[in-house]
Amino acid sequence: MIWHTESHSAIAIHLKTDLQLGLSSLEASARLQAGGVNELTQEKHIGPLKIFIRQFNSVVIWVLLSATLVSSLLREYINAIAILAIVILNAIIGFMLEYRADRAITALKGMTTPQAKVIRDDHRQLIPASQIVPGDILCLESGDVVAADARLFKIASLKINEASLTGESLPVEKNIALCLKETPLADQLNMVFMGTAVVNGTGHAMVVATGMQTEMGHIATMLQKASSDETPLQKRLNQVAYRLLWACFAIILLIFGLGLWQSLPFFSLFTSAVGLAVAAIPEGLPAVVTVALAMGVQRMARRSVLVRHMSAVETLGCLQVICTDKTGTLTIGEMTARKLIAGGIIHTILGEGYDIAGNYLHDSREINANQNAVLQQVLRAAVACNEAELDEAHSSIFGDPTEIALLVAAAKAGIWKKEIEQEMPRVAELPFDSERKRMSVIRRKEDAYKLFIKGAPEAVLKRCSKILLPEGIEQISKASHIQIQQSCEWMAADGLRILAIAERLLPEGIDYSQVDDSIEVNLTLLGIVGMQDPPHPEAKRAVQQCKTAGIKAVMITGDHPATAQAIAQELGIFSPGDKIVTGSEIEKMTSKDLANIVNDITVYARVSPEHKIKIVEAWKQRETIVAMTGDGVNDAPALKAAAVGIAMGKTATDVTKEAADIIVTDNNFMSIVAGVEEGRTIYNNISKTLSYLLAGNAGELIVMFIAILVGWPLPLLVIQLLWINLITDGLPAIALATDASEPDILKRAPRPTKKPFMDKAFFQRVIFIGCLTSLVTLGTFAYYYLGYHDLTQARDSAFSVLVTAELLRAFGARSHEKTIWQVNIFSNLRLFFIVSVSFFLQVSIHHVSILQKVFGIKPVSLLECISWVVLGMIPLAIMELHKGIRNRRT
Repeated sequence: MIWHTESHSAIAIHLKTDLQLGLSSLEASARLQAGGVNELTQEKHIGPLKIFIRQFNSVVIWVLLSATLVSSLLREYINAIAILAIVILNAIIGFMLEYRADRAITALKGMTTPQAKVIRDDHRQLIPASQIVPGDILCLESGDVVAADARLFKIASLKINEASLTGESLPVEKNIALCLKETPLADQLNMVFMGTAVVNGTGHAMVVATGMQTEMGHIATMLQKASSDETPLQKRLNQVAYRLLWACFAIILLIFGLGLWQSLPFFSLFTSAVGLAVAAIPEGLPAVVTVALAMGVQRMARRSVLVRHMSAVETLGCLQVICTDKTGTLTIGEMTARKLIAGGIIHTILGEGYDIAGNYLHDSREINANQNAVLQQVLRAAVACNEAELDEAHSSIFGDPTEIALLVAAAKAGIWKKEIEQEMPRVAELPFDSERKRMSVIRRKEDAYKLFIKGAPEAVLKRCSKILLPEGIEQISKASHIQIQQSCEWMAADGLRILAIAERLLPEGIDYSQVDDSIEVNLTLLGIVGMQDPPHPEAKRAVQQCKTAGIKAVMITGDHPATAQAIAQELGIFSPGDKIVTGSEIEKMTSKDLANIVNDITVYARVSPEHKIKIVEAWKQRETIVAMTGDGVNDAPALKAAAVGIAMGKTATDVTKEAADIIVTDNNFMSIVAGVEEGRTIYNNISKTLSYLLAGNAGELIVMFIAILVGWPLPLLVIQLLWINLITDGLPAIALATDASEPDILKRAPRPTKKPFMDKAFFQRVIFIGCLTSLVTLGTFAYYYLGYHDLTQARDSAFSVLVTAELLRAFGARSHEKTIWQVNIFSNLRLFFIVSVSFFLQVSIHHVSILQKVFGIKPVSLLECISWVVLGMIPLAIMELHKGIRNRRT
């Protein structure tokens, strides 16, 4: 049965319940046994042990474990222990992140209300919400949280805040009228839903769905099923790992074959080939990635952004689209009076949200609202006809956001409700409802009675015969009526919610304690107020920075299309030629249809959680890296489905935070831009670090390959190869991975999603640098081996020159485009310190007797150390010269 299309009597028959008596306790117990408790179930969680073991299901980890085994066989236990420590550290970090991410459904379960009021056995009872069953009669009052999905059948001025479910920023006025079958969730006014809150009024409703059958339950199901793809960094590192794995096999076979052809000793050949294979693997890469991400996370935390999954920071770096919720993300989530037309004059009201700081302007000039009689009369009427609460200390703010906005506007003019209540006690009220579209309050001042009314202009204007002007009260002329209509249309087109305010002095000698709407005639129109939920102060600048960075901002909201368009235009999201699509239009589209036009749409209005996921999936079909921001429960599935889910921390529910990858603690859209900057920086750092690592390894391989090819002895021993990897790959690489952002990084376009991590330019750079390093090393080896026939000295010198060249080259590796002078050699003091320490260690092993034997080296003089530096600078100098020439050409 489609609940919102059926009469409440038909539903009562279907559910076998009595609208007056409710269910019997016996029947409720039987239904609870049959249907289960009113709770959101959790998907079956994977055990901690299995999660930990799964961390080793990676090609990089397999290669590193193989390297550990090989190092152990070679009795290089220190190197084996170091590699194994890196593997275990990464497994622990991955385990902790995955274990935490598994808790989103648990948080969603905590959204349900603990107790609820129902009618059973002809009595109102307070029972645990988990015990509610279909057919129960819910009793709703202001402040209650709705415990289950239910069909309304009796209401009195009932308003529900459904922002957490539908995204609608304003409370919804409920009724009991039937709805059409295709009515979207946000417009099913005869229904209430689990997890929403009663803002005003009372109501009775029949429970039609509990637990996982509710709309909240459907969200929980989507949250379980929503896919969470690998990040671009993970995909690219897997590509690197596979290539390195095959490269290792190729190296072993090639060198082993060449060695046999050169009649080299089998055991020496075998150990050298395996040692080279280990050297070819940058075992420091996982540590480098972890450190780069961790440092980025720390920098983000200092900028009010908390990262739950470290790899998501890198994903922000290649972000192409941000699908952002409006309420609470782009806007502050508080209605604000913007315009007030009184006495035929348009006044602008300054200030944001519920802050009473702000002035009134006319023609861009400030006016004293405290001494403006016309403004005072309009605002006093707005306060007199108001159910909300606002005190001067801001310690008590309660009520409908629209009414709070009127109280704030009045407070800016020195008018407070407490004073109005004391001066004019309330006598009677005619509440607002969706048919009347207006609210009236009668107040008494001494022996006089006055009616104050506010509501939709079309409902109030037709009851007005007079208008307040600076000259006094006059009859409404045809010209005045046209002018008022035009003003309303102008404000509506600007995305403002419009209210008309009027009053009437009532005849004396009548009892006004019991009245009807027949007294709402012969009114005097006092003014028109235009309100909106204003954008965050920095949102517009943040959107512009996104555009500069090549990122498309898309607004998704439950608001009316006109309101959504106005906000989007103000922020710079919507431009002429862009499309606005509603949730009902999305329902009529196939996934392919939406994917075909999704690039032209910048605003979505009246959407449900299912629509948001469909939007994200449409972008993913176009192979676009998409992020989703939000704060409500309704956003959680889309946040999980997106490449990056971003929760706005101040207003986000626990569900949203647990489903998100990133939490913006200050609700500042600008912080997301900071995340993009950090993400791009991290990717660049990892890219240049990998280039540095592989170029060094390539140099080692070329040295060994050419030596075997020409019939020389091996220039480097296995232990020397492992030492080179340890001293030049580890610490300098970590320093490179934590380098600061380049100034122009946000002016670059996002990386193409199909661009491989190691492209043609990457390999050209690696081979070029590897050749430079190997030529200097081989030249040094040849000088001593061929010139002095001293193999020990030749190996020692080649070994030390290669280490020095690698360490010095780290300074040039900080940028692929800029020279070391352009990036400032001392701007990364960590790298400067590490290179100095590493060089000191290289010199030190020459003066420890036991290490001299292990490495096959001898003590060195100061002159020899200087010669290492001079020769080691040659690759760096050629690299920097090449950069300078290339920069001049471009």
